[in-house]
Amino acid sequence: MVKKLLGEINCSASDIGSRSLREKLTQINVEALASLLETGVPTLKDIIDGLLRPGRDPREDLPGPLFRSDILKIEDLQPGMCLKGTVRNVVDFGAFVDVGLKNDGMVHRSELSNRSFRHPLDILSVGDVVEVRVLSVDLERNRVALSMKGESQS
Repeated sequence: MVKKLLGEINCSASDIGSRSLREKLTQINVEALASLLETGVPTLKDIIDGLLRPGRDPREDLPGPLFRSDILKIEDLQPGMCLKGTVRNVVDFGAFVDVGLKNDGMVHRSELSNRSFRHPLDILSVGDVVEVRVLSVDLERNRVALSMKGESQS
């Protein structure tokens, strides 16, 4: 679809990020071009947005973490502490949660929930604000192990 769009406005993939491509994209009649390319208007708008901001990390648009004023550095963390954080990435083996420190804490998939699931994405998504408990702090490797398991989960 991107190649078709670029062809319609007489551009190529090598033009991505250029001023001339940005100018052409901002002058497009999206509804007419969507009909011509046989695609939906929302899809075409998403493609144009992606071409206008190449290399953008969608996580940058997420809300920031909810900081605790008494947690400023990794040394301030103690096992058993409860924190709120924002899910920054979900991977096969768990999730990374921003709790307001330089490095994100990691919730291993075994610590996501008391109930069974196939993939961590079944439990949470990037951008979710979650409550976590500190399991361990490895000062040497700057790592924080977290858990989302709680008494209230089923």
